[in-house]
Amino acid sequence: MAAWALGNHLRAPVQTVLTLIYPPRCISCGGLVDIEFGLCAGCWADTPFIGGTVCDSCGLPVPGENDGERIDCDDCLARPRPWSDGRAALLYDGRARSLVMALKHGDRTEIARPAAAWMARAAGPVLEGDPLLVPIPLHWRRMLKRRYNQSALIARALARQTGLEHCPDLLQRARATQSLDGKTATERFQTLNDAIRAHPKRSAHGRVVVLIDDVMTSGATFAAATDAAMSAGAAEVRVLALARVAKTP
Repeated sequence: MAAWALGNHLRAPVQTVLTLIYPPRCISCGGLVDIEFGLCAGCWADTPFIGGTVCDSCGLPVPGENDGERIDCDDCLARPRPWSDGRAALLYDGRARSLVMALKHGDRTEIARPAAAWMARAAGPVLEGDPLLVPIPLHWRRMLKRRYNQSALIARALARQTGLEHCPDLLQRARATQSLDGKTATERFQTLNDAIRAHPKRSAHGRVVVLIDDVMTSGATFAAATDAAMSAGAAEVRVLALARVAKTP
């Protein structure tokens, strides 16, 4: 028997035993589930997944039916986006907010795997055309404190699931910025002005770039990162977030 076949033959019973000893748990409530890294039926029903007609620029749900024409929400009409298309998997509320916070601040890095799967389903045209996946960067000081970049974890998981190429360091945080929590949209854009830049030794020449982040609020972070990606040679920039805040200040 070939070595790889023998390995698979031996691995199956080991995995079965491990499943019996450590059965899969819901990533939200901890209840028993059928598959790893999943939500139980109750948590799935309570998680605000985005579906139906959405804004083509940011993925926010909008009323009405999709007639094939481009649709933009009020926020995107009031502040046109520098990127071409955008989507989000969840509304940043309730159980979705708890999952995002657990990934971002609670060392629940395993949430990146199902998050990437949800984003892949919600992405639609954003992932078409063999784009390059690029996470929103963290400043090195915040990285030291948090120990990981949740957007980079999601981008890596999404690349594995879709087979798309990703570049974890195409962009850099040129300077540390204050927390954006509680700031108005205008303040967010001012805070992030020139805060993100292209890595001097990386290039996205002629590529379609998809920026990956955990949450989109005003779009200020994505806007700053779009400018940086374009300076790195990107032909087009799209955005994909795990969650979208429904209302901005």
